[in-house]
Amino acid sequence: MDNELFEYVEAKVKEIAAAPSASAATKQACKDFEDAIAAGTDKQAATDAFADAISAKQTDIDSLIGFIGSEVGKQVFGDAAPAALAHAQERKAAGAKWCDCAACRPCHELLAKLGREEADVYL
Repeated sequence: MDNELFEYVEAKVKEIAAAPSASAATKQACKDFEDAIAAGTDKQAATDAFADAISAKQTDIDSLIGFIGSEVGKQVFGDAAPAALAHAQERKAAGAKWCDCAACRPCHELLAKLGREEADVYL
């Protein structure tokens, strides 16, 4: 793995870890990546393990729309639920496949950069 790509991966891992919407499992995957690098694990192997972990935690656009519209989603999003739902529906209409929250978007950007998925639609 060249240094430029690795620096991109490191930056995305930090961005994901700092996102308030990142799940505990996603934050743990970030920590595991950082710990592996600190322990001298091969950069490609650490990146592959991280990409595998975040690939398993995808929130597709239909699931996001369903969650925001649910009673639990309305409680989580509160007064912002109608705007969040409209945003997700607008993204879906434009061809988006995934959630674009502060945690998901850099995950998808990284997975696309690594060739693991197609780039998503961002408005």
